[in-house]
Amino acid sequence: MEPVFEEWDTYADKKELKMRGINFESIKSNSKLKIVAITGIRRCGKTSALIILHQILSKEDEKVGYINLEDNRIKNDENVLDNIVKWFGDNGYLLLDEITNAISWENWIARNHEMLKGKLNLILSSSRRSLAIPNKPLRGRMLVYELYPLSFREFLQFKDLKVEKTTAGIGKIEKSLDEYLIYGGFPEAVLLNDKTEKIRLLNSYFKDIIGLDVAELSMEKMSVVDLFGKYIVGSSYFSASKCLNFFKSMGYKTSKQSLLHLEKCSQEGYLFFFVPIFSHKIKDRSQYPRKAYLGDTGFMYAINGKIEYGRLYENTVFLELKRHDREISYWKNSQGAEVDFVICKGLKPKQIIQVAYDIENENVRERELKGLIECAREFGLKNGLVITKSYEKNEKHDGIDIEFTSLRKWLLQ
Repeated sequence: MEPVFEEWDTYADKKELKMRGINFESIKSNSKLKIVAITGIRRCGKTSALIILHQILSKEDEKVGYINLEDNRIKNDENVLDNIVKWFGDNGYLLLDEITNAISWENWIARNHEMLKGKLNLILSSSRRSLAIPNKPLRGRMLVYELYPLSFREFLQFKDLKVEKTTAGIGKIEKSLDEYLIYGGFPEAVLLNDKTEKIRLLNSYFKDIIGLDVAELSMEKMSVVDLFGKYIVGSSYFSASKCLNFFKSMGYKTSKQSLLHLEKCSQEGYLFFFVPIFSHKIKDRSQYPRKAYLGDTGFMYAINGKIEYGRLYENTVFLELKRHDREISYWKNSQGAEVDFVICKGLKPKQIIQVAYDIENENVRERELKGLIECAREFGLKNGLVITKSYEKNEKHDGIDIEFTSLRKWLLQ
C-alpha cells in the first residue's frame, strides 16, 4: 500500500496548477488547533487547493503528505487511515482528499485529533456536505472552508485577463462575463477553448455528481435522480407537490417524501441549493416553495440547451453571496411583490438585493422597484440594491435610496 501513498505524494509535489483566491495561510494556521475541512461541489478545485497547499508547505520545509482516498486501490481497505499514519508518522501536515470515502472516517479523525492534537495537523476534503455538518464526535473540533467554482475575478485570472477601465478593456470583460455566465466556473471547463468540449465536460460532471453523490446518498434509482436533476435545472422554484405531479406526468411512481429526500441529498452534493422564503415561522419556511439555484451556471445551458440571462444573472449573484458565507432567503408578500435576496445577520435583515437583467424595460423596472420598496418598508431599511446588465445610477424612490449597479462591476468589487 505504501507505493500508492508515495505515488500520490510525488504527484502532489510535481503537479502544475493555477493559483486560486484561497487564504492558504489561514488554512495552515487553523489546522494547528482544529481539523480543517474543505468541501464543495465535485470538480470545483478542492484537490487543486490541497495540492497547492502541499507545495506551499514543502517549500517552507514543513513535513507534509497528500493522499487521494478516491483511489480504487485503497478506498475499500478498512485500515487505510491507520496505514497512512504508519507510512507518514504522527507529526506534520496530513492532507486527505475525499476523506468520506474511507471506512469509519469520523471516528478515526476524532480519535487521532484528540491523541495527536498539536502534532498531526489534519486537512481534509470532500464533495459531500456531511463533512461540513459532522456528527457528535467531531462537533466543535472542525473548521470548514466551502469552495465553489471560480469566482468571476478568478475566472479572469485563469484567462490571463486584466481588469482595465478603458472602453476596450470594459468590452473585453463584458464578453468574458458572457462566457462565464453560460459555461460557468469549473476550472477545467474554463481552461478549454472549444465550446463543444466545454458542454461535453459539463455534461460528464453533471452525470458524475448525479451518480457518485446524489444517487449514492439517496439510494434512489439513477433514472429517478437524473429526472429530478433535469427538472430542477429547468425550474426557478422547487415545490415537492409540483415536482410530484411532473413525475406522474412522465409515468414515474415516487412519493413526496422521496422528492424531499432528493432535495436534501442534492444539496449535500452541492449540485443544487434551495433558498427558503424569509419568515420567522418554521412552518412557512418549509411549506412555501424554495428558490432553486445550480451549483454552477454552466449546467443550465449544458443540460437544457437554453440561455436565460435573467436566471443566469440571479444564479451568479447567489453563488457570489454564498462564497462570502451570507445567510440568504427571498421575500414575498401576500400581493405577490418579491425580492430575490434578503441577507440576514442573525434574525435581522441587513440588505435586500434585486437582480434585474433588463431593468430598462418599463414593466420590469416597475415590478422590481415595487418589490424592493415594499420589502424595505417592512424591514425598516432605508436602502436597496438592484444588480442589472449595464444600468448604473443612484436613485431615490418613495424615500428609499436605491443603488443600481452592473453585474460586471458588482462581481469585481
